[in-house]
Amino acid sequence: MSENNTSFSIRKWNENDRPREKLLVKGKNALTDSELIAILIGSGNKEESAVALSKRILASVDHQIHSLGKLSVKQLMNFKGIGEAKAITIVAGLELGKRRKEEGVPVISKISSSKDVFDLMNPLIGDLEHEEFWVLYLNNSNKVLQKKQISVGGKTGTLVDPRIVFRFAIEFGATAIILAHNHPSGSLAPSQSDKTLTQKLKQAGVTLDIKLLDHLIITEKDYFSFADQAIL
Repeated sequence: MSENNTSFSIRKWNENDRPREKLLVKGKNALTDSELIAILIGSGNKEESAVALSKRILASVDHQIHSLGKLSVKQLMNFKGIGEAKAITIVAGLELGKRRKEEGVPVISKISSSKDVFDLMNPLIGDLEHEEFWVLYLNNSNKVLQKKQISVGGKTGTLVDPRIVFRFAIEFGATAIILAHNHPSGSLAPSQSDKTLTQKLKQAGVTLDIKLLDHLIITEKDYFSFADQAIL
């Protein structure tokens, strides 16, 4: 078979490169916009993979998902490899994302309680079947400067490198941080490793004059706060 006739179906890729497998192994937040769109369209054309085609579509709207959502089925069908069915799938997928956003995920610019952290992070990690570790980076007024995924693990844990946590803190100009990770098991009880990591990051923060305000364990419907329980 000549190189020009090689199939670019996702099923033919190396398993580590498949967007679907990447989502399962690393979580949805680890995927790029083009990889998410590639999952929707499933396959590319004879000249390019689904991801390459998705990148080209995104480039046409300056990589703005909001602008992509405004394209009609007919406009999407102008791209080689996008037929009516794929165009409809893209339109439907983006519309669902828009409706989810409009349902009212709270916009919290300033953290005043552990409940604020839960409301902010629960939509991101509360219903995941694997662990993810995130950090909120705050200024002196407890305004959220950035929220950042630090690591992705399995069903029972995830590794966290303190150097990465504080590298971002310095990059964002944060004066305080709040830690958050989920427990897919639904248990709110902190493990010994959770407690050890919390103290390790707290001490590292003291050295850098960056205060650790709280650490939340989040499940689908509830949370545990180290600060509220006075074990920080």
